Formats: sequence, structure tokens, C-alpha cells
Amino acid sequence: MELGLIVLAVAVVAAAAIFAFARPRPAPALPADPRLDTVISGQGAIAGQFQATLEAQAQLSRTLAERIEALDQRLGENLKDSATKTGETLGGIHARLTVIDEAQKNISDLSGQVVSLQHVLSNKQARGLFAQTQMENIVRDGLPASLYDFQFTLSNRNRPDCVIRIPGNKALLVIDAKFPLEAFTLLRNAASDEEKKIAIARVKNDVSKHVSDISEKYLIPGEVQTPAIMFIPSEAIYADLHADFEDLIIKAHRSNVMVVSPNILMLAISTIQTLMKDARMREQADLIKKEVGNMLNDVRLLGDRVSKLQAHFNQADADLKNILISTDKIVGRAERIEKVELTPDGPKTLI
Repeated sequence: MELGLIVLAVAVVAAAAIFAFARPRPAPALPADPRLDTVISGQGAIAGQFQATLEAQAQLSRTLAERIEALDQRLGENLKDSATKTGETLGGIHARLTVIDEAQKNISDLSGQVVSLQHVLSNKQARGLFAQTQMENIVRDGLPASLYDFQFTLSNRNRPDCVIRIPGNKALLVIDAKFPLEAFTLLRNAASDEEKKIAIARVKNDVSKHVSDISEKYLIPGEVQTPAIMFIPSEAIYADLHADFEDLIIKAHRSNVMVVSPNILMLAISTIQTLMKDARMREQADLIKKEVGNMLNDVRLLGDRVSKLQAHFNQADADLKNILISTDKIVGRAERIEKVELTPDGPKTLI
């Protein structure tokens, strides 16, 4: 039996040896190539650079997106500001166009008025009415209605364009507005020396006759004061008259007729206003003097009453002092009484 076991063990060992030699052996490992390591490391570096490139590209994309968004926002704000400014500019242009339209309309209206004025000045009756209206407006704006009358009838039945009542003077101040302008129109339109000579002669004749008419019709002694006023409704004609026709101005002064322009008439009205105020002050002088006297009497009475009131106050002050003295005495006696000590032997003061 032991021999059988030994044979069996030898058989098993032989079978294992045969199996070991029968298995295929792995191929021997080849030695590593250094170039392959270099390629692998290069591929790693390239992969790292590629990753860095991708990250840089992503960062660049984000930066570009942010900048594009900021640019869009700025462009939106700029477009909004531009739209606002454009609207304001268009509004200003519209307002200016409106002003221009109004100015053009005013120019058109003024052109019509100039044509109408030319028509008025070309007609003698209309021109007289225009001068009278201008004179009436100046007088009406400067004086109260009680101091003037238009188309007033004098005692000789003549009717000046205006009379003014000067305070403190019973005589009336007469204003005539029918100045002859035809001759001055001819003088301005004269194209030759002969026409100019004829126009000058007519100016002298017309103005001289008008001065004489004013003097003869309106200067009534005791009723109308001197000088009478000849109103010229044009500063330019007034200046020409003084510059080129001095003899007519002298004749007017000698005839007690004063030639005035609109500005001088306004100055005369202002002077009349001052005279009116002075006259009213003189009329009220007695009343003012009386009232001042009454005020002085009232002040004297007030002084007497204050003196009496002061005497009452002094008496009251003396009475108050006497009352205080009596009060002090009473208080002193009361304090002494309070300090009295009652004993079996009788009252005894502590003092």
C-alpha cells in the first residue's frame, strides 16, 4: 500500500511537470524606445497648450460678449440722447419757424398798414383826421377829461381841434391839428430844381396862411391864452421846418403861435400836469394850514393830559411808598409780638 501511494505521487509530479512544459510561455518584453517617451511627453504639452488655448478663447469670447453688450448699451444711450436732442432741435426749429411765420405775417400786416398810411397821407381829409387822432390820443393819455374838450366852440363860433383848461387860468389853451402837408410832400418828391423851387414857395405860402388863420380865428383876448399851438404830426417835417424855414418859425412866434411836434406836445402835456398839481396844492393850502393848526391844538391837549397823568402817577407813587412804609411798620410790630415769651411771672420779650 505504501508503494502504491509512492507511485501515485510520482505520477502526479510527472503530470504536473508535463503540464508546465506544455503551457505557452509569454513573449519576452522588448526594450523601451526613448523616442516614444519624447512623443508622448510632446503630446501632453500639446494637449496642455490646446487646453490653455481653449480657455483663452473662452475668456476672449466672454470679454468680447461683455464689450459688445457694453457697446450696445452705450449705443442705445447715445441713440436715445441723440433722439432727445434731435427732438429738442426739431422743436426749436419748429418754434423758430413759428416766430418767422408770425414775423412774416406782421411784415405783411405792416406792409398793408404802410399802404393804408400812404393812402391816408395822400388824402387831405383823411390826413387831417389822422393828425387830429394822434393829437387827441396824446392829450387823452396825459390829462383828465375835465381839463380838455375836442371840437370846442368858441365865442366867435370857431371850433379848434382841442382846448385845454389850465388850472388857475380862465383862458383856454387852443391846439390846432390841421397842418398843411401837401407842400412838404411835393418838396420831398421834387425831381428838379424848378419843382423844388415851386414846392418851397408853396410850403412858405401854406404854412404862413395856416399860422395867420390860427391867430385870427382862435386868439380871442380874455378867452384864449397865448400862444396857440399848431400841431405837426411828424417829427421829420418839424425838423425840416426848423432847419430850412426859419422865417416861418419866426412868423409863428410873432403871431403867438407855437409849432410843436408829437414829442414836444407830450412835454407840454407833462408841464400842464405839473401845473395842475401845483394848482391843486394851492387850492388845498388853506385846508392844509387849518388841519395843521388843529393838529397843533391836539398836540397841546395831549401834552396837558400827559402832564396831568404824570402828576397822577407821581401821587400814586408817593401813596405806594407811604403804604410800603406802613406795611413795614406793621410787619415789624408783628415780628416783635411773635417773639414775646409768656412766663408765670408775666410776658417777657426775648430781645
